[in-house]
Amino acid sequence: MIVLCDNTFMKLLSDQIDERELTIILRELEKVLAQHIEGDVVEFGCFVGTTSVPMGRRLQATHKKLFVYDSFEGLPKKAAEDESPVGLQFQAGELAASKTQLIKNFKQAGVPLPIITKGWFATIPADRVPEKICFAYLDGDYYHSILDPLKLIWDRLSAGAVILVDDYANEALPGAAKAVDRWLLTHPAKLRVEHSLAIISDIL
Repeated sequence: MIVLCDNTFMKLLSDQIDERELTIILRELEKVLAQHIEGDVVEFGCFVGTTSVPMGRRLQATHKKLFVYDSFEGLPKKAAEDESPVGLQFQAGELAASKTQLIKNFKQAGVPLPIITKGWFATIPADRVPEKICFAYLDGDYYHSILDPLKLIWDRLSAGAVILVDDYANEALPGAAKAVDRWLLTHPAKLRVEHSLAIISDIL
């Protein structure tokens, strides 16, 4: 169980993140909200709502909207950047979740549904992404599944916005770190790592 910002408790909906990671995500979201950063919240790779349900609950007290994106077909094929001898368990189609289950989890938690877009991240049209973004959580696991959302959201980030990328420090999924590191070579920002997460801030 994890305590949320409103002092209620929520059970993790899957084992894809742990309580420490969710605590970090919600803490960084809270900082953005406290600073009144303009824009909405996006999550790429929502799975069954393990992070989006608690984020959506926190946003209930605000005027911000939550946009979530997922293929609902599991992982895509790996690129060369994703290959790892300790990540052989990750194969195309793994970690598939249904849109129906995501909606059910939101309803059971009593949290308003987010704006849901189904599709591979490379195919998401720009008009499905909010014009201004204050907070982004990227959980695409693979190299291109991190780069593609970064391309979509970067020019829409408000001053003071924050991006969190899951699995940055996960040697089984090396593509996530490679994508972040490549992107930041030409898109200056501050990067720090906490637990498995990359936290990107001070975006220029």
